[in-house]
Amino acid sequence: MLLKTFGWSFAVTALGLVAAVFYGGWTGFGVVAILSILEISVSFDNAVVNAGILKKMNAFWQKIFLTIGILIAVFGMRLVFPVVIVAISAKIGPIEAVDLAMTDKDQYQQLVTDAHPSIAAFGGMFLLMIFLDFIFEDRDIKWLGWIERPLAKLGKVDMLSVCIALIVLMVTSMTFATNAHQHGGAHVDKAQTVLISGIAGLITYLVVGGLSGYFENKLEEDEEREHEAEEEAKRTGKKNTGMAMAGKAAFFMFLYLEVLDASFSFDGVIGAFAITNDIVLMALGLGIGAMYVRSLTVYLVRQGTLDDYVYLEHGAHYAIGALAAILLVTIQYEIHEVITGSIGVLLIAWSFFSSVRRNRALAAAEGKAGSDEKSEVSSGV
Repeated sequence: MLLKTFGWSFAVTALGLVAAVFYGGWTGFGVVAILSILEISVSFDNAVVNAGILKKMNAFWQKIFLTIGILIAVFGMRLVFPVVIVAISAKIGPIEAVDLAMTDKDQYQQLVTDAHPSIAAFGGMFLLMIFLDFIFEDRDIKWLGWIERPLAKLGKVDMLSVCIALIVLMVTSMTFATNAHQHGGAHVDKAQTVLISGIAGLITYLVVGGLSGYFENKLEEDEEREHEAEEEAKRTGKKNTGMAMAGKAAFFMFLYLEVLDASFSFDGVIGAFAITNDIVLMALGLGIGAMYVRSLTVYLVRQGTLDDYVYLEHGAHYAIGALAAILLVTIQYEIHEVITGSIGVLLIAWSFFSSVRRNRALAAAEGKAGSDEKSEVSSGV
């Protein structure tokens, strides 16, 4: 099971490290290894959240997620995305951007760094909406009940998460504008860029998440009527359209997953420049890490880990909230990648051990109930 799920990740790791040695010697090997670990640690919460969505899909779409999805994640986000950012920010063609990445790595890094405010605003708002929608939803299972119960009551207010997200974006852009003005106004235009990019992230979440939710609800309605539809199809000879709706639902959930993965990868791509500005080594290291995140997602689904450890999903969403806050803060202040990755790992580890304690408490309660029942039977006899 483990080899089947992580086999491709192991193979890509071997090929990537060999390619790193040929390209950059043992120094390149070390850089790629460090980048792989960085990507896995920063994106572990991504795997947990992805698993919560992927478990709703069938085996076919899980394969699509691991094949086409991984091409988008590795090739698109870890290689093409930084080049596109440079091309847009520098107003040059993609071929020139690639040439710049290979020949003038310092200038390439500077252009990507200059584009960071817009990237952070887009990704930060997208992730913030995921976090807000999660904590404002009333759930049967609550991890930090003292926080989640009152927030669930507040969540009954329509569009509350959107309002809060817009307030956060407004405060962020105003703070950025104030700080820029204090430095002579050289970066005042970036405040407007932050605002526009943040609104774009919010719109992207609402559109993609809305379509995914719509088709998911339609799928649930179809499943409730599945037996009746099958009986009617047998009587009338008409085709059952349930599979078509399932395909639409799965497609939009897949699309949502890809946008989600893109938002998670922003901090990894930007943070990678703290280690290297070589686009080849960066793509190799982040690509290997992305493979493990994908494989871990599928492993969590197939093992039913989220069902066994019910607080994991909570911990992952709190990590998303922390990452969203960090991305928005990095518009103005630099935060080390170790801090970013550590917060996510600690929150998920905390939720995991909380789940273990819950499972032990439930098992102990069931054992006690069983022994009490046996005692009653024995005394009755």
